[in-house]
Amino acid sequence: MYSLHIANKNYSSWSLRPWLLLTALDIPFNEKLHPFPENGAWEAYRAFSPTGKVPCLQDGDRVIWDSLAIVEYLAEQHPHVWPSDKTARAWARSAAAEMHSGFQTLRSNCGMSCGVRIELPGISPALQKDLARIDELWSQGLQKFGGPFLAGKDFSAVDAFFAPVVFRVQTYHLPLGKPASEYVQTMLALPGMKAWYDAALKETWREPGHDSDVYAAGKLVADLRN
Repeated sequence: MYSLHIANKNYSSWSLRPWLLLTALDIPFNEKLHPFPENGAWEAYRAFSPTGKVPCLQDGDRVIWDSLAIVEYLAEQHPHVWPSDKTARAWARSAAAEMHSGFQTLRSNCGMSCGVRIELPGISPALQKDLARIDELWSQGLQKFGGPFLAGKDFSAVDAFFAPVVFRVQTYHLPLGKPASEYVQTMLALPGMKAWYDAALKETWREPGHDSDVYAAGKLVADLRN
């Protein structure tokens, strides 16, 4: 059985992607959660990950790191990871890769913290550019492939890649058009997303660096964590 090494569910957007994919597709795995240490995270995580980062997947003697590599490895064993339709699959892979390497302003200005609500003082032009592209991309996928997921009627890896953005939309109340906003609600209603969110709220660990970055984005409206 696979073992997936992840970090705190409240903060770790990269961990969420393969965790949600495995969970939503009913692929059995063992969860190995490693809370962010106060110091020496790289050295501590090197015990199971060659990069000292999460997520990291173990399959017997094989070690697969980086969320995109993990998804592609899983796709070799589980064909339903990507859409079966060739056109939808090509679009989904392109969109997932764009998320993997892009949207730097959204990542840096709106760090993931599932359990808090932040009121932004405004939307900068750079952040608006990222949001406009996400809105365009999501709306395109939903219209082209019929929804309710980005590449059609079934959840796939491209939805897993955008799952952290869904939580960011909720945390920072980010403005999106109607189709994209409806997609956010579809994703938040997924059992896997609910399970991740509920677990994130119950975590008692706090990582000052992550929290300070989130609080610097705007006004703290609510902290729903234990």
